[in-house]
Amino acid sequence: MGHILVIYDSKTGNTETMAEQVAAGAREIPGLEVRLRHVDTATADDALWADGIACGTPTYVGLASWKMKKYWDDIAHTVWGKMDGKIGCAFSTSGGWGGGAELTCMSILTMLMNVGMLTFGVTDYTGKQFTLHYGAVTAGKPREEKEIEAPRRLGKRLAQWVAVYVDRRDDMRPGPMKART
Repeated sequence: MGHILVIYDSKTGNTETMAEQVAAGAREIPGLEVRLRHVDTATADDALWADGIACGTPTYVGLASWKMKKYWDDIAHTVWGKMDGKIGCAFSTSGGWGGGAELTCMSILTMLMNVGMLTFGVTDYTGKQFTLHYGAVTAGKPREEKEIEAPRRLGKRLAQWVAVYVDRRDDMRPGPMKART
């Protein structure tokens, strides 16, 4: 059984709402266990337990929150060499559109890659001109359907990749590379 960790930081509750949607999307794929953790309570054991990690923070000056950066800084020595091949993705909220949320996702992906994780983007659109190439992003709290669907889709895609690569369930492969006969 594959394991998904959704770890997040949130000051206003906006990123927490996104994290809950990421977890809900991951739970759409049966046979996986999903943990939702605030960065204040997450441990190195949570990261080691997970086969896939969705990591999200508010956008602060175009980067991940200091708490998320500290989490990865603090556990890096413990997880070093043990995270290789785990699957990761990112999500972020910002104060406004164009507020740096995609840059924040890139900073999160950099942290995940630094400990050996494989990362991905999603080419799906959840609304007109609304995609999540670098991760799910929104300005403020997700309210519109396309803003709610983006983190759900991200979580589902993470769970699909964990099902394919960890549980060897090729029928869960998303997109045009569906199971081959």
